[in-house]
Amino acid sequence: MTAPIIRSLPALRAAVSEWKSKGECVAVVPTMGALHAGHLSLVEAAKAGADRVIVTIFVNPKQFNSAEDLANYPRTEEDDAVKLAPFGVDAIYVPDGATMYPEGFATTVSVEGLTDVLCGAHRPGHFDGVATVVSKLFLQTGADKAFFGEKDFQQLQVVKRMATDLDIPIDITGCPTIRDDDGLALSSRNARLTKDGRAAAPVLYAQMQKLADEVNAGRALKPALEEATANILAAGFTEVEYLDLRAKLNLRLMERLDEPARLFAAAWIDGVRLIDNIAV
Repeated sequence: MTAPIIRSLPALRAAVSEWKSKGECVAVVPTMGALHAGHLSLVEAAKAGADRVIVTIFVNPKQFNSAEDLANYPRTEEDDAVKLAPFGVDAIYVPDGATMYPEGFATTVSVEGLTDVLCGAHRPGHFDGVATVVSKLFLQTGADKAFFGEKDFQQLQVVKRMATDLDIPIDITGCPTIRDDDGLALSSRNARLTKDGRAAAPVLYAQMQKLADEVNAGRALKPALEEATANILAAGFTEVEYLDLRAKLNLRLMERLDEPARLFAAAWIDGVRLIDNIAV
């Protein structure tokens, strides 16, 4: 049995109010749909951590830098509902554009510092769109907990900072990246890869693992980064936007491994932008 699909904000708030009147804990898993095993792992974690679970589906136009990318983003609401059915979620919230951004909408939530680097440097305004829509979803759902994937680690840090700064009373949990058997991080965009592109795509993760091992073993960072970048391009990627070692907490660029860090990458193949990150 599929969960009820709620499209109006008053209906959502009425359901949440009823649950909270019984003292139940409510969790939210924000998504843009096109659900895969990575999303479903977040749902599973939410089910384990709360009495009620809301999955939101909204393809947010404010976090796309390209009209073409927005138009091409898969929209699979019926399939998503079927995939969610075995998990027994309590509601699927699918607001329309007018609900999220009504006429005259004039407010943007912007997080400084964390958004100036990595994806933020290559996608101007992207994280403003993320912070704005997520803050609205937190307030609309009134959730006590939220679950995000660590695959979008920069996004996770931005959302945590936003909720802390705005005093939104919600506990945010980051969940491990889910990967295919060959190591490729699951993403809705993977479906757009050609057969050859899909075969080459796991090289990104493999080179990141190799790089992390070398840096942990004491190899100088700069030549290791240059070699990994060359290997990624040789595998068929057309561009490596960034391959950076950064501090885990504040995303500071690091020249040596002297505190908990993560290796971040974004690269293009088949006209598809893939991102990944791993702990170092």
